[in-house]
Amino acid sequence: MASSLTKDSVRPGTPGSEKTFFGHPRGLATLFMTEMWERFSYYGMKALLTVYLLSGGPGAGKGSMGGGLAMDVATTTVIVSVYSAMVYLLAMPGGWLGDRVWGPRKTVAIAAVTIMSGHVVLALPGGQAPFFAGLALVAAGSGLLKANISTMVGHLYDGPDDPRRDGGFTIFYMGINAGAFFAPLAIGTVGQKVNWHLGFGMAAVGMAVGLAAFLLGTRHLNPQSSVVPKPLSAEERTSSLRKGLTWVIIAAVFYGVVGVTGHFTLNWAMIPLTVIGLVIPAGVLMRIKRDKELSSTEQSKMTGYIWFFVAAAVFWMIYDQGASTVQAFGEGKASSSLLGFGFPSSWYQSLNPLFIMALAPVFAWVWMWLNRQGREPSTIVKFSMGLVLIGVSFLFFLIPLGMAASGTAVSPMWLVGIYFIQTVGELCLSPVGLSVTTKMAPAKYASQMMGVWFLAVTAGDSITSLLSNPAVAGVDLSGSGAVLVEAVLAVLAGAAVYMYRRNVKSLMGDVR
Repeated sequence: MASSLTKDSVRPGTPGSEKTFFGHPRGLATLFMTEMWERFSYYGMKALLTVYLLSGGPGAGKGSMGGGLAMDVATTTVIVSVYSAMVYLLAMPGGWLGDRVWGPRKTVAIAAVTIMSGHVVLALPGGQAPFFAGLALVAAGSGLLKANISTMVGHLYDGPDDPRRDGGFTIFYMGINAGAFFAPLAIGTVGQKVNWHLGFGMAAVGMAVGLAAFLLGTRHLNPQSSVVPKPLSAEERTSSLRKGLTWVIIAAVFYGVVGVTGHFTLNWAMIPLTVIGLVIPAGVLMRIKRDKELSSTEQSKMTGYIWFFVAAAVFWMIYDQGASTVQAFGEGKASSSLLGFGFPSSWYQSLNPLFIMALAPVFAWVWMWLNRQGREPSTIVKFSMGLVLIGVSFLFFLIPLGMAASGTAVSPMWLVGIYFIQTVGELCLSPVGLSVTTKMAPAKYASQMMGVWFLAVTAGDSITSLLSNPAVAGVDLSGSGAVLVEAVLAVLAGAAVYMYRRNVKSLMGDVR
């Protein structure tokens, strides 16, 4: 990155040295590199996750390398969905630890070590035990890192009105997508074509590089990043520690008894985690909505926000199947070559970040152009567009599903089309969701509402897990019937949001 650093005059008090990173504080380079390599490790592992679980089992492709966990598509979907749900659920306690215990900088360092350790454990042979232990560590570390590193990006600037702030976050998010794009190409290829555990080991190396970049560049970060904003009092610390240990002991005793008596199965872990992934989002929304300290205007906004939350949960329920149901179809039913060029199925996970990088600037320009014309769609309309598009992506999915029913390997371009439509839907809904969350948040919960937005992902993935789990609903989400129902549900939800847009708009008050 040395070549991209130029000397520039900066205002007094700007964090870091006089050097800048594309005109931004030098610390942005540190956080950019940290996040890029963390996403490289995370998405590299995620690209291998479904194909590793299926490898050797009934859902694997004909040319698939053995040595995986040989699970069926339903169980694979449950595991991938629970994992994604927990990553976003743990962002809330991760933010709490940054705010109350360690401060953002220390929390990110601990998160990076935890993620790296998880990838190292995943790289160990030994079947299910190291796999699930490593997965739990990666989920915990990702939750710790998610909220805190974004907070540190904000610390680099002179408050919300700093004109460089939006550009800084844009550069930062390009790092996210760059890491996400290259990871499946590198880690996916090594994992699928050479050795699964070597691929997981590459993810550990990627996180190690990110950790080194972070530790070497911390001197360029704002000292505020080391401050604990609202440290726990001695009494609160003791109480929190006591409660935490109590729950750990209860869980250890319970699962110890289940294990010793020979009754433990995967569902003893999967089903409780899925239920937690639904109960906590509902409980958090209910607690905020029932807070008597909120003004009538804030109460109204929260009622309106619940519409957005439910719509987002439906969206993510379908969208995140791109890493499970759709990926499994690509592994078992799609051709592994295009125009004579062979590739591993994990490469499909590079399509979304590629489309994000290509289309995000286009969408930003289109919204600005429409705004100047006085025709930019409202937040509610953009949300409904996102829902309809995610439904359309699964209607489109029905075509290759039907073609593959005869045993024919379909063209990979069908999956390219699915991921393209889903990305367009994401660009309509996700940025708007982040924006409306900050605008509609009650003052009392301003810092917590970003975590609430992430809980929509948790809720959506938890629903997917419950539906797919043979011990619960047992729905074949890879079947044409289920895909059709999900597609119609999303389109109807989008239509409902659009039809009731005036009602929702009146609840939003002055937010547009």
